[in-house]
Amino acid sequence: MGGSNHLFTFSVLCFFTAFFTFFPTLSISTDTLTKSQSLHTNQTLLSPSAIFELGFFSYTNSTWYLAIWYKTTHHTDKTVVWVANRDTPLQNSNAFLKIHDNGNLVIVNQSQKPVWFSNHTAPITNPLLQLLDSGNLVLREENENDPTRFLWQSFDYPTDTLLPGMKLGWNFDTGMEKHITSWRVTNEDPSSGDFSFKLNYRGLPEIFLWNKDRVIYRSGPWNGDRFSGVPEMQPVTDSIKFTFFADDHQVYYTFSIANHSLFSRLSVNSVGELQRLTWIQSTQVWNKFWYAPKDQCDNYRECGPYGVCDTNASPVCQCIKGFRPRNQQAWNLRDGSGGCVRNTGLACGSDRFLHMQNVKLPDTTSVFANRSMGLVECGDLCQRNCSCTAYANIEISNGGSGCVMWVGELLDLRRYPSGGQDLYVRLAASDVGMFFLNSDSAFSLFHVHVEKTEHMHLVV
Repeated sequence: MGGSNHLFTFSVLCFFTAFFTFFPTLSISTDTLTKSQSLHTNQTLLSPSAIFELGFFSYTNSTWYLAIWYKTTHHTDKTVVWVANRDTPLQNSNAFLKIHDNGNLVIVNQSQKPVWFSNHTAPITNPLLQLLDSGNLVLREENENDPTRFLWQSFDYPTDTLLPGMKLGWNFDTGMEKHITSWRVTNEDPSSGDFSFKLNYRGLPEIFLWNKDRVIYRSGPWNGDRFSGVPEMQPVTDSIKFTFFADDHQVYYTFSIANHSLFSRLSVNSVGELQRLTWIQSTQVWNKFWYAPKDQCDNYRECGPYGVCDTNASPVCQCIKGFRPRNQQAWNLRDGSGGCVRNTGLACGSDRFLHMQNVKLPDTTSVFANRSMGLVECGDLCQRNCSCTAYANIEISNGGSGCVMWVGELLDLRRYPSGGQDLYVRLAASDVGMFFLNSDSAFSLFHVHVEKTEHMHLVV
């Protein structure tokens, strides 16, 4: 499939879609491009099984982009999953892609000037560009097939879509961060938009949906089974496996699909909706399997400090037992953003803990975590630390394990009907009674700096 001796045969493909204006293209019957070849705007590369296609596209014949899209779904909608020059578009169709003498990929415009290039810096003797069936565009030595030795790959530079095998997170050794960012206008402008989905590894890793510099949604931390704020991640099928991995070198979220005929992707659109889409072959449409934010309680910090959001309650914002609204007038007007304050001040040594069940754990950006401690030891440590406001298990499986402690305000709590996690909140002894606050999702957290490597899998 690769090599400089490939014979190129061409077949004319002329097509138009409701959303894109594509060139009439000459589809190169290979998945590779060598240093002696160029990919012009009327040509494409096909992955070995013709799942993905690489080529140039335009909407209005005024700006042009190099992109990867699903070849197998093109007859209903051209689904673009990666754009190389999303923020440096070509101004006309007189352009091409080539491998530069220094080994970098380069898009050259009509003035023979580069408008985009890869950032490969290592020496390369016989460079080969290849489009894989995974949708990954890789630059490698011609005779090198080890995926750990790719010199450059598009999977390291996601745009708005996370494909199976792509990682969302951080490599601490290289300082590289991978996240997805929306298009400026869905199906119209692929330049970088306002919304991004990024993993924050501080405290306990969580993934946040941002609108510019403002968080609008939080996944909740990984609890060994799933993200605590995504109760829909249930083990109901072997089709998709979700994985969260963390050690001292990297932390990331990814997913894989055992059935290669199933297509699923995670993307963030231009209006700030995070979506998991799955291709339905029988109806020839992308089905929205899951999305966020989906309700009022998905809004970040909807009920403020020490407030609990519950979509089954009216109003949706409630205070933890032992707390009262900070601003009662605003609370009465259904504005719970000010949160709650304690009824009784803490006394440290005599304080007790309220057992809350079925909750999405609070924001874990600033927490203490220890994977080797059990819940009893965790509670003892929290009791002795007068600054500790709550504690919980890190993982929920096999009876629970690990210790996470909060030392500040509890933010972004949510109650679920079932499947939530236990949380123990510090209260003055006089405020702890027999009342237990019901909540919804039994979740837990995961600490990035663990003493040994942990692999965690979830089948959905």
